[in-house]
Amino acid sequence: MKKVNIALVGAGAFGIKHLDGLARIPEAQVTYIVSSTQAKAQEVAQKYGVPHASGDLNEALASKEVDAVILCTPTQMHAEQTLACLKAGKHVQVEIPLADTLAGAQEVLQVQQEKGLVAMVGHTRRFNPSHQWIHQKIQAGELNIQQMDVQTYFFRRSNTNALGKPRSWTDHLLWHHAAHTVDLFQYQTGSKVIKANAIQGPIHPELGIAMDMSIQLLTESGALCTLSLSFNNDGPFGTFFRYICDKGTYLARYDDLTTGKDEVIDVSQVDVSMDGIELQDREFIAAILENREPNSSVASVLACYETLDQLEKQLSA
Repeated sequence: MKKVNIALVGAGAFGIKHLDGLARIPEAQVTYIVSSTQAKAQEVAQKYGVPHASGDLNEALASKEVDAVILCTPTQMHAEQTLACLKAGKHVQVEIPLADTLAGAQEVLQVQQEKGLVAMVGHTRRFNPSHQWIHQKIQAGELNIQQMDVQTYFFRRSNTNALGKPRSWTDHLLWHHAAHTVDLFQYQTGSKVIKANAIQGPIHPELGIAMDMSIQLLTESGALCTLSLSFNNDGPFGTFFRYICDKGTYLARYDDLTTGKDEVIDVSQVDVSMDGIELQDREFIAAILENREPNSSVASVLACYETLDQLEKQLSA
């Protein structure tokens, strides 16, 4: 069996999720852990039985034991590190967002096309079985989306990560959390956003970001999306999707799906796993081995970043 040798970069909360998923993929072989410090990288490498650990991405990029890289690093580093991977001749999957500017996303696409390598972005919602179930119904002509109502809620009045631990970088409602929904909305409707509006609440005096935001989208097909985002919500964390369709209403939360009447839909047979991160990594590895464009390729998600750029210009006007 041919294996893809992978360097996992960023051994934080999301990096660990990828390592757990990769452990279940026979064609995946993690050969390098790269973290902010050598000590942290060594600790995680030892736990997962990975032979090499480093505090320097360039060391992994120079290694013949690395075919591909998965980046789970701070948002502000994504575009620069993705470019470095491609220029080093490595396939790359970067966690969402691809970049925090449209220019950064466009540059990555240009270099990817020049190099002909697999470059994929972690738009995980495309891979969650709950959203896959909806997508398959749409593709089969059984459903059409009239409106998506989405709530993305966290409680982050201090700078903490998904595990509640302090982080060294600042998260962003627009360029990170809204990116999931903006991409998913266009992916599920198969239609490009033609109108986008956004408003935001006050800027946090220490974090320097808006803690509350509201976004409205309209596609060429006439579908609507209303997205509410908050870092002030003291309640269940996560993103909750309501699909209002011409034939039924559906509620999705990560890998769970119900009808609008709270009837549970079994999505356990939609794919080979119920773990969206694992399914995302399986697609990345398969695209490399099959020499094809992956779902959630840089090219396929660029429209999302074009919309985010429009919204940012509105908010800063």
